[in-house]
Amino acid sequence: MAEILGTMILILLGNGVVANAILNKTKGSNSGWVLITLGWGFAVFAGVLVAQDYSGAHLNPAVTIGLAAAGKFAMADVLPYIAAQMIGAAIGTTLVFIMHYDHYKITEDKGTKLGTFCTGPAIPHTFRNLLSEILGTFVLVVAVLYIAGPNFTSADPSAPAGLGSLGALPVGLIVVAVGMSLGGTSGYAINPARDLAPRIMHQILPVPDKGDSDWTYAWIPVIGPILGGLIAAFIFLGLG
Repeated sequence: MAEILGTMILILLGNGVVANAILNKTKGSNSGWVLITLGWGFAVFAGVLVAQDYSGAHLNPAVTIGLAAAGKFAMADVLPYIAAQMIGAAIGTTLVFIMHYDHYKITEDKGTKLGTFCTGPAIPHTFRNLLSEILGTFVLVVAVLYIAGPNFTSADPSAPAGLGSLGALPVGLIVVAVGMSLGGTSGYAINPARDLAPRIMHQILPVPDKGDSDWTYAWIPVIGPILGGLIAAFIFLGLG
């Protein structure tokens, strides 16, 4: 339930900022890449904030698989977590669609509409698009593996030490960094559930004059993040 809720919030805010930035006649229309990358970072922060104490707030199959490969998560829980993440992403993107329905009706470009659901390449090139997703997810997962708690104790022995709600901030900042630095070529899905579940919902939902869901590209933001997460795990294990 925590993974469903956390991933729903992640996609509600993440795809929400994309819709706000690129659909016609929203208050944020034509706001640009900086708004989108910051919005996704804050979306990750909000999702992690909600789920971290209950599920560890993976919110991403690549993170779940990477942590399991690094021996930091039970293999038996991988598939249930991924299923929960897919459900949460589907719910989140559906809410974005319902909220912005009037703006979908007056947005003519089919690619713009698809871009509020899932990612696509700026310039299609299978290898380089795949490399973009591998590198972006590698940075995310290797950073997650090396996130350490603060070295201090609470003044109140009955209260846990730590950063409290701000403990969710580092992952959000990593996502902002990945988006700004590495996201311009493929849209930095860096999360199979973030891309695949909304793409499925784009296929299913009655988006006005929506066009196709670009299934020929859909494998890249699934396989790329998984490979990136596994590489991060192997390097983490190799460095001991």
